[in-house]
Amino acid sequence: MNTKEYLAKDRGHANHGWLEARHTFSFAGYYDPDKTNFGMLRVFNDDLIAGESGFGKHPHDNMEIISYIVDGELSHEDSMGNKGVIKKDEIQVMSAGKGVFHSEFNASKNTTNLLQIWIMPNKSNVEPRYDQKRISNLIQPNELTSVISPDKNGLWLHQDAWMYVGAFEKEKTIDYTLNNNEHGVFVFVIDGNVQIGEKTLSRRDGLGVWSTDSFTLSAKENTKFLLLEIPMIRK
Repeated sequence: MNTKEYLAKDRGHANHGWLEARHTFSFAGYYDPDKTNFGMLRVFNDDLIAGESGFGKHPHDNMEIISYIVDGELSHEDSMGNKGVIKKDEIQVMSAGKGVFHSEFNASKNTTNLLQIWIMPNKSNVEPRYDQKRISNLIQPNELTSVISPDKNGLWLHQDAWMYVGAFEKEKTIDYTLNNNEHGVFVFVIDGNVQIGEKTLSRRDGLGVWSTDSFTLSAKENTKFLLLEIPMIRK
């Protein structure tokens, strides 16, 4: 089993006043040639958006974009005609495809914490699409809850990718078996502390895992985390 640590303290950092962003991978003004991506996972940003501020209308193309609201809420509007609010513990999925414009705004007076995740697609120039789902009612204690998968019964991407959310109590353990042993897994700790092999991850740490069929994850305290399984090479 191969692993690579992406520690919270080593992330890129940008403070724009209204936006404080931390970048696991190279993004915008932050560049580290050793952290450009993990397999098909291109961006993992941990953003704090101040109240009554946000991103103006801007374009994307040929990228699968996941937004997960850790705390607060965010208004969304796009060129496909979608308009609404993404709330805490809701996930938004957008396939930018051949091109889409969107804006995101925190209309409340409180800070919103957003995880912004970009995954490179397996198809180019598809029709843009949008979906959104509340997951707080789905999460079961001490189990991995699937929130994105390729089967298209729920949230899905133009990529052979899975995303899970885990909310584990102290000392609980799970064995994760990869859906495809040629894939890699990126684990990100939202809150808490977990151990994978010989690596211990604390709040906002990440770990890439590959060249294995399975691994064991143990919570060292009450912990909430994301687990992403993605292809390691473009197909």
